[in-house]
Amino acid sequence: MTIRIVLDLSDHDLKHFRHLAKQAMENSKNESTEKVIAGAHELLAEVNEKVTSDFIRERIGQIKILSDMLEDTGWGMQEVGRRRVKAALAYFNQPEDLIPDHLPGIGFLDDAIMIELLARELKPEIDAYRDFVDYRATEARRLGKSADELNRGDFLEARQKALLSRMRRRRRGSRGGGGGGAKSPFSLF
Repeated sequence: MTIRIVLDLSDHDLKHFRHLAKQAMENSKNESTEKVIAGAHELLAEVNEKVTSDFIRERIGQIKILSDMLEDTGWGMQEVGRRRVKAALAYFNQPEDLIPDHLPGIGFLDDAIMIELLARELKPEIDAYRDFVDYRATEARRLGKSADELNRGDFLEARQKALLSRMRRRRRGSRGGGGGGAKSPFSLF
């Protein structure tokens, strides 16, 4: 049996979490990306070792995709995106938490809430990276290649070809662009 608990975070609560995230971002400006990723991996390992709550484990597990995005050379993340993801991970490198991690049962609750908020903020980047990972795995199997041989350029080229193909199919299906199956009276082609 599962139970659903809903947390309503007020504007004041969100402002406080935003402040904590900005503070972490400022504190990490001079930290290397590698150090930020290492801190995130340490938190993941600690949660996997100490926490039994599925709720917390699932949320904290989202840190992995963020660190994967930064480490994946095939993804070739743009600098703006890299800064956003690094800033998100920086929160998890802070020695002081809203709720100290050593408190049994609830110590990682603030981290779980923060990653949920950050993952929502980074949803476009996360969705694009997941699409890329799926493409790379499928295409590597199809071509009999290692996934490491495929990169973001391959992914974008495949997406462009798919889009152009879809446009051609739609054009043929509408016979002149009118959409009703008959040739458009305005058709120039």
